[in-house]
Amino acid sequence: MEQPAILIVEDERKLSRVLQLELDYENYKTEIADNGNDALRLMEESHWDLVLLDIMLPGLSGLEVLRRIRRTDDSTPIILLTARDAVHDKVSGLDLGANDYVTKPFQIEELLARIRVHLRKPITQKNNGHHLTHGDLQVDLNAHEVQRENREIELTPREFDLLVYLLKNKNIVLTRDQLIENVWGFDYFGDTNVVDVYIRYLRQKIDKGYDQAYIQTVRGVGYTIKDLVQ
Repeated sequence: MEQPAILIVEDERKLSRVLQLELDYENYKTEIADNGNDALRLMEESHWDLVLLDIMLPGLSGLEVLRRIRRTDDSTPIILLTARDAVHDKVSGLDLGANDYVTKPFQIEELLARIRVHLRKPITQKNNGHHLTHGDLQVDLNAHEVQRENREIELTPREFDLLVYLLKNKNIVLTRDQLIENVWGFDYFGDTNVVDVYIRYLRQKIDKGYDQAYIQTVRGVGYTIKDLVQ
């Protein structure tokens, strides 16, 4: 089996070297970029199975690097490395398309576990070639496109995955913990309030301005999308 390739984007040389040694020992192929421009160049030149991306970088910030990567690549798993504890910074990264984050200082065993989880995950449901419909809402899993009343709606990868999970579990009231486990992954250790943030994002894009709201809140339990009454 071919060794998975991991790009380490980290400007702290001591940390990047430790990460490289640990990952090499775990039989991963690695390369280090110590700034955002080099990271973007390496992303264009080679295939990477996963990216470890520090938020605080010289020049281009990690979030700007993430934004540019996600313009053309929405499938490569990206784990943010950040010293910031603020929920806003974490949500910003996830909203831009990061798959996960680890707050410094972290235990290498935790990071390795998260890497294994993301490398095991299928690239996304968009390759299944299926469609989901709900009233005038249409979701193309193959093209990663969403439309309502034939108007295209742009969603981030996380918003898309959340909408798909809600649609695939219609009439089931899903708790925050269930959504975290199945959309963010069981290895997510952040605050479950991030679910409320993303539900609000989805409602702004999916329901706002329409006569009928599809995403429903069951107070004290969670969220659901119910079959439409004919």
